[in-house]
Amino acid sequence: MDSNLNVLLIDSDENSRSVIKAYLSQVDSDGEGIGIAAEFSDFDAGFELASKSGRCVVIVDISENPERVINDIKNLKSQNKEAFVVVLSNRASADVIIKTMRAGAKEFVSKPVIKTEFLEIFRELLKDINSKEEKDSCKIISTFSNKGGIGKTSVAVNLAVELAQMSKEKVALIDLNLQLGDVATFLDMTPPFAMDYIADNIGSLDNEELLKTMTRYKNTTLYVIADPLNIDKSQDITAEQIRNILTALKKTFSYIVIDIGTNIDSKTITALDMSDLILLIAIVNLPAIRSTQRCMELFDRLGYGADKIKLVLNRYMENEDIKTSDIEEVVKQKVYWKIPNNYLIMMSAINKGVPVNEINPDSNVAVNYKEFASKVSDYLITQKLNKSYNREVRI
Repeated sequence: MDSNLNVLLIDSDENSRSVIKAYLSQVDSDGEGIGIAAEFSDFDAGFELASKSGRCVVIVDISENPERVINDIKNLKSQNKEAFVVVLSNRASADVIIKTMRAGAKEFVSKPVIKTEFLEIFRELLKDINSKEEKDSCKIISTFSNKGGIGKTSVAVNLAVELAQMSKEKVALIDLNLQLGDVATFLDMTPPFAMDYIADNIGSLDNEELLKTMTRYKNTTLYVIADPLNIDKSQDITAEQIRNILTALKKTFSYIVIDIGTNIDSKTITALDMSDLILLIAIVNLPAIRSTQRCMELFDRLGYGADKIKLVLNRYMENEDIKTSDIEEVVKQKVYWKIPNNYLIMMSAINKGVPVNEINPDSNVAVNYKEFASKVSDYLITQKLNKSYNREVRI
């Protein structure tokens, strides 16, 4: 283990601390074990030292007061980006797990702590910390439909804005409707650089330079790549360049939201292949439903699993002639989310070039987008947990 990496243990239960220390003594395969730099029953003292410890692992029990300790973890991560937090808890509900991961915890271990599970998790954590390559934690979310005019860009823009505001982490919003993109218009932006410039230069841009070519939305953590300023340039962008751009962005951003055009080509399929989640956007009318059905057939041919596709109904109104159950039967996919129809608020936002939460944060559609971003984020967290530890965490 890196000798410069301190391990701090914060747990009010002395017996629990003894168990964890005994397990840590068996982490290293060479038999040397891992010692505790400091242990605390006082949470305030433990987090204060952790905030000043630089690169460290903090093992903390949140069982007694989860809300308070989760807030302490948030504060710690804002003060010390190099603190890797392992949470212990006897409350292994989906809600608690998700909140701890949102706060910045790296791992979650249920109590009573099982020795084999703890050793496996801790050893993997040390590999990630000591690896020269950064672990891929970025998630790519694409909005897609093969039919225009259903509000796909609105969904991408407002979801990206809410993810940035909710997470406080860097979010990239990419306009992959390369000929007729509207992302920059929806946010009233005039980017000095666009997709064509970045595509041509991606091989020579480091992480910092790439970030400078993107346009930041006001004072948020949202950064935008707009469609080419010259429509002719869009033809020159290749699928390989799209792959390289997304691969590079994943090193800097926590989320990448892609507004994908309606055309099915190699560039579209590259973005869809690399996506962790595809939000298939539809509205409740027969032509749109038939188009959605064709999209699902395409995804099936591409070999995408059911967990990768989520059906989202936009401009939804209660008491529609076509019932949700009818759509699900035709499309063979459950409806994941419904965005309410609010024409006045949406058109006002589009005409002013702002997200809906800047028009009226209390409107039904603005509240819906906030809840939608939370659900998407929580879903991606649970997918990671299920994949990593074979857990069945559902929301």
